[in-house]
Formats: sequence, C-alpha cells, structure tokens
Amino acid sequence: QVQLVESGGGLVQAGGSLRLSCAASGRSFSSYNLGWFRQAPGKGREFVAAITSSDSNPYYEDSMKGRFTISRDNAKNTVYLQMNSLKPEDTAVYYCAARAGSTVNIRNFNFYSSWGQGTQVTVSS
Repeated sequence: QVQLVESGGGLVQAGGSLRLSCAASGRSFSSYNLGWFRQAPGKGREFVAAITSSDSNPYYEDSMKGRFTISRDNAKNTVYLQMNSLKPEDTAVYYCAARAGSTVNIRNFNFYSSWGQGTQVTVSS
C-alpha cells in the first residue's frame, strides 16, 4: 500500500487558482493509478480527475474539464491537481487516492485502495 499526503488547499476567491499536491511514500509509485475526489458538506464523495499509471492518460469529471488539470511526476512520487477558474461550488475537502492495476472503474471511489487525509479548498464568492 502507498501512503498519501495532500497539500495545497486553502481559501481563494472565485475565479482564482490553486494547485493541490499529493505526495506518496512507498514503492512503485509509477505503477499506481491516481485519482482526485472531493466531498462537500452533506454530500457524497465526488470524482474529480484521475490519471493512469501506464501512459498518464487523464480522466475528468465533465464539469471540471477545461478548468482542472491532473498530472503526475513519478520522479517525485507526486500527483498534482491544477484548479483554475474556481467557483464557490468547488468548495470541498479534496482527497487523493491510489490503486495499482486495472483502470476499469477509475472514476469510482470504490476502485481505490489508498487514500490521503484530505485538504480543504474554500472558494469565496
């Protein structure tokens, strides 16, 4: 299992940007598919983006396409989420997650075996 630690959350005005980072410890980071999810108060965990292990192919929730970019740096064992044009409805705790192996159901939080503790993102109007 890989250990994940998110950082980079904070308070930002609508229209602003943040870059979240998720640092992993453990072996074989490059073999993990990585995802970002978010959870707003009173809501379920929502898929944001994912990136595959083999070819760094990105996946996005439709409402975040064009605003969010997921990337990974295997040399630094880190996955990033660049968030631009933030909206108040993006306010949530953002979690990164990892799983080795198949990319089937990569948008489903049940797919992932390792989770970080989350980082709060608050977007003010």
